[in-house]
Formats: sequence, C-alpha cells, structure tokens
Amino acid sequence: MSQARDHGGGHWPMRPFRNRVAGPGASAQRRAAARLAAGMPVLPVLIVSVVVLVDLVGGAGMIWLPLLAAGPALAATTNGPRGVLCVGLLAAVLGATIGIRDGVPGLELAAVLSALVAVTLASSLASALRGRRERVLAAVRSVSEAAQHALLKPVPETVGPFQVAVRYSAAAAEARIGGDLYALVPTPYGVRLIVGDVRGKGLPAVETAALVLGVFREAAYDEPDLLAVVGRIERSLARNLGHDDFVTAVVAGYPQAGHLEMVNCGHAPPLLVRESGSVVTVEPTHPAPPLGLRALTGEVPSLQVLPFADGDQLLLYTDGVTEARNHGREFYPLAEGLARHLSDEPARTLTALHDELLAHVGGRLHDDAALLLLHKPAVSESVASEPVVPEPVVSAPVVSAPVVSAPVVPEPASDAGRDSGGIAFRTRFSAMDAGLGVAVGGGSRSG
Repeated sequence: MSQARDHGGGHWPMRPFRNRVAGPGASAQRRAAARLAAGMPVLPVLIVSVVVLVDLVGGAGMIWLPLLAAGPALAATTNGPRGVLCVGLLAAVLGATIGIRDGVPGLELAAVLSALVAVTLASSLASALRGRRERVLAAVRSVSEAAQHALLKPVPETVGPFQVAVRYSAAAAEARIGGDLYALVPTPYGVRLIVGDVRGKGLPAVETAALVLGVFREAAYDEPDLLAVVGRIERSLARNLGHDDFVTAVVAGYPQAGHLEMVNCGHAPPLLVRESGSVVTVEPTHPAPPLGLRALTGEVPSLQVLPFADGDQLLLYTDGVTEARNHGREFYPLAEGLARHLSDEPARTLTALHDELLAHVGGRLHDDAALLLLHKPAVSESVASEPVVPEPVVSAPVVSAPVVSAPVVPEPASDAGRDSGGIAFRTRFSAMDAGLGVAVGGGSRSG
C-alpha cells in the first residue's frame, strides 16, 4: 500500500470503481443487457426509430404515433416472443414520451398506447405459435430424412465395376421423400438396379415404394434370373395394391462383362451413352405393362440384352424429369442436356443436369424426379510392374573342424621297434586324417 501511495493517490479511487463494475450486480446487468440486445430485432427497431424521427422533425403529434405498432407486428414474423415484447416496450415508451412532448390529449394518447400494447401482445402470441410450428416442421423433416435414408439408401460412388451417381428431388420439399424409387445392389449374379415411379403422391406412394424396394433387394440376391426378380415384385404388388395402383420401373442387371440385361415395365426408356459420345434411347423390344397390372393385360415382360462396353454410360430417370416444363410450357430436353453436360464423372454430369433442370422450371419441380447414372470406366491395359525385391544373399555357415588330439604312442626301446612304431603311428594318423576329411569336406580323399 505504501508503494501505491508513493506513486500517487490515483490508485485508490480506481480500486473501488473496479470492484463496483466487476461486482455480481453489474455482471448480471451486463448479461441482461446482452440478452436484450441479442433478442432485439434490427429492422423493427429501425422502423420505430424512423417513426420517432419523423415525428420529432415534423412535429405532427398524433398523426405518426399509430405507426409505432408496425414495429412489434413486423418483429413477430422474424423473432420470438421476447423480441416482440422488447420492440413493443420500446415503442410504448417512445410513444408516451413523444405524446407528452407534443401535448397530445390524455385520452387520445391512452388509446394509442392501448392499441400498441394490444398489437404487441397479439404479435407475441403469433410469434410463439410460429415458433411452435417451426419446431414441429423441423421434427417432421428429421423424421422424413431418417425415412429417406432407410428407404432410399445412399448409393456409393463405386459399385462393382461401375461408377454411380444419383440425384433425387421430391415435389414436396418439406417431406423430402416421394413416390420415386431407386436401388442398386451388388449380388452373386452381378450388379442389379431398379428405378421406378409409383402412381400417386403422399404417404400411400411412399408405402408402395418401400414395398417395391424391399422385395427387390431380397429377390435380387436370391433369384439368378432377372425375370424372376420382376415376377416376385409383380406378385407382391398384386397382393398389396389396389386395382388402380401401379408402378412403372426399369430393372437392369450386369451378369457378365460386356452385357447388360434390362426389363422395362411401362417406364420411360433409359438413355445409353456410347464411349464416342452418342446418346441412344433404349426403347423396349417388347413393351410390358407397369408392375401391378399384369393380371389385367396378361402380357409377360421380356428380357432385353444390350452390349455395354468400357466407357459406356446408362442414364435412368423418372417422368418428373422429362415432364418438367418451363413458363412457355416446353418440356425439358433430357437427351440434349445429357449430351451437353457429359463427362467421365457421373456426379459432375448429374449435378450439371439437375441445375439446368431447376433453371428450366424456374427453381422448383412440381413432381418427384430421380436421376441415376451408371458409368463403366475403361480399364487401362498398362499394368504397373511390381518392384523386384532382390533375394538376400545367405552365406553358408562355416563349420570348423574339430580338434582331434592324436594319441601319444610311447617309443620302443630299440631302433627296430622305433621304426615299426613310427610306421604304425603314420599309418594311424593317415587314416584319421582321411576320416576327418570326409567329415569336413563332404567327400573322401584318395590315398
């Protein structure tokens, strides 16, 4: 303290002030002010400020005061009840201040302020109801998204030998799911896929789409014949659909390299894109009725086999794409658009097609639309050579010869004995040497 006092008394008054600012009451006030500022709508406050400014400049009194009710009414469309009450309170305070300043009669000023309070309360109630509807809509959207992921499972970018891309748009943007369906699954009999369109809209169409996809995913794994897969879907729909309900669909399979099987049941013909870039419409050789109507016509669908080489692409779609019209009632030219935006990346091609389709109709489709593009990429013939790993040089183990100590033979006393003993010793040593050479060298020595 003495050190602070020696440097001047300026430190003493600052400490209590800092304590007052940092106290619990001040911090609570700052938090309340921050919440109030965060919940205060900008545009309604600006409107109230403009009304007050015009009244102050013009001095018209009662003429401009009723316009203060526009502030809370506008706040109800963008903010919650707290923001509406804040704007209403601000407008009431400013209206009362201006009325007293301009000398407005008490009854007239009370009527204006009462109307302002009534508008504020009604706007707060409308804001609360709007927030509740938005929360319900958000919950419905989350449920519909979960249902869409369960029904229309995301297709990976690569399935078997194909590159795949899918674009789906529901006519009911809030539901995010409709009557169009698609699925692509790898099976023991090759990659199989389906693209279809259910008659009608709403929940009945979603239920029928779920039924078709469930039967297809099960039959695609079990049936070796593609016509048998279509037959199982037909029998299931005959048991569950009404007399006027049906499903148009294209069921395709890739059982072997270079051959694509297809069954068209009253659906829009797919577009086949050759590697050269030419677009061909794949019309069915024997048109078949939609799924669910076979009992009425008695016609049996036929299997159509197409050559499908490396570099070819196949676009399957629903009638929501080809029947999309612009303001001049002109249909969208899908074949021309596909040829215009064609690339080796299916995702990029479909993104450009979908954006052009939305631009053609003015931003929103009036029917469900699905696009599925299948691309068989060309296989490069050049195979990278694997690096040759040199084998490690393994050196042969060095076997050391055992040390054999020769037996010591005592010399005989006579020279004759010495000579005979030396001969015997040399003979014995030569034999041992020959045996040692066999053990170490792996061969025999010649004596």
